[in-house]
Amino acid sequence: MYHYAVVVSGRPTFGFLTTIGWTGVDLFFVLSGYLIGNQIMSPLALGERFSLKTFFARRLLRTLPNYYFVLSLYFLFPALLGGSNTASIWQFLSFTQNIGLHFGETFTHSWSLCIEEQFYLILPLVAVMIATLPGSLRWAWLALGAAVIAGMALRGMVWVEFGRNLMTSPDFSSHIYYSSFARFDELLPGVAIAMLKNFRCKQYAQITAKGNTLLACGMSMFAATAYLFTNYQEIDGYGYSFLVMTFGYPLLATSFGLLTLSALSENSLLNRLRVPGAEKLALWSYAVYLVHKPMFKVLIAPLESWGVDINAPAAIAIIMLLSLLGGWLVYRLVETPFMTLRARWFQVNRDKRGNTYLAS
Repeated sequence: MYHYAVVVSGRPTFGFLTTIGWTGVDLFFVLSGYLIGNQIMSPLALGERFSLKTFFARRLLRTLPNYYFVLSLYFLFPALLGGSNTASIWQFLSFTQNIGLHFGETFTHSWSLCIEEQFYLILPLVAVMIATLPGSLRWAWLALGAAVIAGMALRGMVWVEFGRNLMTSPDFSSHIYYSSFARFDELLPGVAIAMLKNFRCKQYAQITAKGNTLLACGMSMFAATAYLFTNYQEIDGYGYSFLVMTFGYPLLATSFGLLTLSALSENSLLNRLRVPGAEKLALWSYAVYLVHKPMFKVLIAPLESWGVDINAPAAIAIIMLLSLLGGWLVYRLVETPFMTLRARWFQVNRDKRGNTYLAS
């Protein structure tokens, strides 16, 4: 919904959902931090050796096929899909194109995948290294807290360097919004949940026993943070807000962390909620994420040439449904064969609590 306004309509077509739609990636970071963190922490908590080889192989088979397929479309059809500037192919292949990236450039939505791939590389190496230290769990919590503080400090330093009125949209996009250094701390609440679940089981059980309280706190915190971002991130006549820029992103991630804990609680309303079709959509989501913006771009011209108002409900439905179809086709034709190979070559283990983990 947010990207529909960015690519197609140029206005908040879906109202408030368009305005806050960008926060979906922040939820994704928290969930990823938990899911990937859990894969790493489970064998370490059991005293087993975590297999870096299996982890990296499974991650590459999961992410590369879809990504390289869509990336090839951007380079095969630059006039149709290209933006104001295109990073080098080596940056795209090494997942570093988010460095210095600006709004409106080619394949900008891959910035979050860059941060994910960097996270996949760094977290297991750091976790394995810390696991060798005496008092490793204490060091892990200290490292986690220090990383969150570092993220806030860096965003604050960026604000100080550029000044409230001197920071332009390109400055914000390259130094804050797309920056790995300014956004990595949003993955950490999810990692904290994984650490709590695997190494502090009693405390984890006590916290998740209050599932509906977590739900209420998470929703309230998200509503308050979304209000701050919507109204105070950039103030007319003032510029970007130091407080929102520095502290807003970890507050947003914390709200999603509370909601994640609520979803993990068996007595929570969120845990029992079932949305028809959501499970299938979740399976296609990675492919849809990669495909939807190029599909938006491709569909604008033919619809406008036929005299269709791209803001009309019928046009919105057509563009959304065809984008989902495009994602489903990539899921079926590109992703599924590689996922089948992954399941055959690199099996996962499961502990007594049902966690999957990658032990050698």
